[in-house]
Amino acid sequence: MVEQSPFKRAVPGSNPGGRTKKTLMSFKEKCIKLRKQDFSLIEIAKKLRCNKSSVYFHIKNIPLSKERKLKYVNENAKKLVELNHGRKGKSIFGRTPKLFNKWTPELVGLVSHLIFDGEIKYYSCVYNNRSEALIKNVRRNMALLYEHKPKVWMNNGVIRISYHNVELSKYISEKSKYLLENVLSMSLELQRAFLKAFFDDEGCVSFRIKENIRTVRGYQHNPKILKLVQKVLKNFRIESIVRARFYEIVISQKKNMKKFSQEINFSHGVCVNGKRTNSIWKESLEKRDILFNALASYER
Repeated sequence: MVEQSPFKRAVPGSNPGGRTKKTLMSFKEKCIKLRKQDFSLIEIAKKLRCNKSSVYFHIKNIPLSKERKLKYVNENAKKLVELNHGRKGKSIFGRTPKLFNKWTPELVGLVSHLIFDGEIKYYSCVYNNRSEALIKNVRRNMALLYEHKPKVWMNNGVIRISYHNVELSKYISEKSKYLLENVLSMSLELQRAFLKAFFDDEGCVSFRIKENIRTVRGYQHNPKILKLVQKVLKNFRIESIVRARFYEIVISQKKNMKKFSQEINFSHGVCVNGKRTNSIWKESLEKRDILFNALASYER
C-alpha cells in the first residue's frame, strides 16, 4: 500500500496559490474595459468601489477621448461657477466685518480716507499715503470693523495697506455711497471728520508772502466730490472756490483760512513731502504748521 501525502500535489499548469492571479487579472480587465468606454478615473473607482491609485496603475497609458476631456472640463467649469455663485459676496475664510448703524467720527474718517486716497474694489480695500500718522489712523479705525491685519507694501516712501476681503469691500462700498449722499445732513462733528480726511489726503497750503499768496487747496479728479466738499465747508461758514479745470477747491482770504484752521485744520503728523524735487520747503514740515505761519503772516 502506497502512503499518500497529506498535501495535494500540484498539477502542471494549475494555480496552487488560490485565486489571486485570476482576481487581479479580472480587476485589471475591468479597469481597461471601463476606460475604453471613456470613463474617467474617478468614475471607474466609484464603479469598482476601490481607491483611485489602484485604478490609475492599469489605465495610466489609456487616454480619454477628446470629446470626453472637453465634457469633463465643461462639467468642472459649471461646478466652479455654481460654487462661486453660491458664495458670491462671501468671504472664503468666513471673515465677516462688524456691522454698524451709528456713524462716529472714526468711522466717517475711515470711509472718507478710502474714498479720497484709497480704492474700494470688489475684493479689497486699499489705502495709500506717505504719512505714517494717517496709515496708523486708518489701521486703527479699520480695526473697529475688521480684526484681521492688512498686507503692507512700501514703494518710494509711499505706504500701501490692503484688506483683501470681499464682504468687507462690499460693506465699505455701501457705506461710502451712503456717506457721500448723506454727509450734508449729518452732525457738524461728522462733517468735520469728513472734511479733515479730505484735506489730510488731498490738501496742501500755498504760502508765498512776496506774491501775497495764502491759500488752502484740495485736489480731486471727481468734480462732484469737490462740489460736495464746498457745500460742507459752507456749513462751517467757510467760503471756497471750485476750479473744475484744475481739479481743485481753493480756500483763500484771512477769515476763511482762520475759520478753516479753527474748525478743520490738518491732523498732527501730516507733512509736505520735502524730498520732492519741486518742493519749495526742502524739508518735511507739518501742514498745520505751515497754515499757522501763513495766518501769522497777516499780522506782520
